[in-house]
Amino acid sequence: MVAGTLEVTLVEARSLKNMDFIVKMNPYVVIQYGNQKHTSTIAKGQGTKPVWNEKFKFDAEYPDGEGHKYMLLFRIMDTQKLLDHDVFVGESKMYVKDVIASGIEKGKAELGVAKYRVVLQDKTYAGEISVALAFTLNS
Repeated sequence: MVAGTLEVTLVEARSLKNMDFIVKMNPYVVIQYGNQKHTSTIAKGQGTKPVWNEKFKFDAEYPDGEGHKYMLLFRIMDTQKLLDHDVFVGESKMYVKDVIASGIEKGKAELGVAKYRVVLQDKTYAGEISVALAFTLNS
């Protein structure tokens, strides 16, 4: 088994479904890769067009069995001060097996900033998220 680091750059989101009707949303993103999780900062008052420009690192191995283990899950949430829980805004899934495989072959592989659909639980469109990826092979 070969190991490396998967670096995720969370850039921004656009056209998110507005979950706050009185004030602007305060969205954040929970990024999950396998059993690893990272949470972005809260984009306070940025509403449906938040910008984060944050980087997160995940340990990645290849081959790692089933394909679902190569999935990055981005869950966009809205902080709610009036409720006792945060509200789900939408999610996006990204399969990264090809980036990891290429990085293992070349030592490093990058995927520039690209837009991905954000969907609700019923798969209806809820905006888009912009993300960049890089995989670096451990030496």
